[in-house]
Amino acid sequence: MKKFRTSIGGQALLEGVMMRGPGKYAAVVRTPEGLRAKEEAAAYPKERHRVLGWLFIRGVCNFVQSMSIGMKALFWSADQFAEETDTPSEPQPKPEQKGLGKGLFAVSMLLALVLVIGLFTLLPTFLSGLIPAFQATEEAAELPVHLNFLRNLFETVLRLIILLTYMILVSQTKDIKRTFAYHGAEHKSIACYEAGEALTIENAKRFSRFHPRCGTSFLLTVVLVSMVAFLLISLPLQMLRWENAFLRAGIRLALLPFVVAISYEVNRLVGRTDSILSRAIRSPGLLMQRITTREPDDGMLEVALDALKRVVPAEEGKDTWGTE
Repeated sequence: MKKFRTSIGGQALLEGVMMRGPGKYAAVVRTPEGLRAKEEAAAYPKERHRVLGWLFIRGVCNFVQSMSIGMKALFWSADQFAEETDTPSEPQPKPEQKGLGKGLFAVSMLLALVLVIGLFTLLPTFLSGLIPAFQATEEAAELPVHLNFLRNLFETVLRLIILLTYMILVSQTKDIKRTFAYHGAEHKSIACYEAGEALTIENAKRFSRFHPRCGTSFLLTVVLVSMVAFLLISLPLQMLRWENAFLRAGIRLALLPFVVAISYEVNRLVGRTDSILSRAIRSPGLLMQRITTREPDDGMLEVALDALKRVVPAEEGKDTWGTE
């Protein structure tokens, strides 16, 4: 029998897991009072308009929607624990103060986004401009093609080093360790579902915390695709003083939608099979998951399984990989 691959995916939350299915998403968190859940309809973009499901367009649309759902789920999970800080003896906050915790969380997420853009997009570009070999001179106002390639390769390697260093450092904190364990619970639960096993804690525990269709693989694909795309577009732009770091950084940001679209199609394609090429493309992401996942406890698996059960479609096969 052909191995079943589901399009259901999710992400770890603050003490919880969000799962997204073909018709809705569900977020479940564990609080001192027990499990809390939120379900909300979330149809794929192509179901709203056919053009949003076209090749390359669907990648950007699905990515934007996934980011939006993920942020909403994160805000919701943060709110659950903001409520826990209030005690019965404390006065209730005024209506205008009620969203303060959520507002602070939103600001912190915005600052984190700015930091990510600065670290992974701008910093490598500016650092490469400091290397004498990658600087244009009066005698040679334009860099040769081979130096453009080397500079692009250098920036890509530097981005990977920054990404790995960042992930390793944050993975050492107590809260992130727990979040990464919930990430592992998400993977185990989905693997259990894809194997056709009953969605129980004991069954889920038997599966690997590493999953070939994780968003971590997508992130690495984006980095590699951006290297190729930037190299190709750099050739016709030599006349624009390509050594200008601001120009290169700006064009990298402008290329991001195209990179996301191509990366989405690559991940969609390699996720269909277990061929040698597919396994080779997925292998860096699986290695990365050794940092971004940890073995979950039974309580974490219970949360992930609860979220998964809420989004499994009643119609068999509606969540087959590639239908999103």
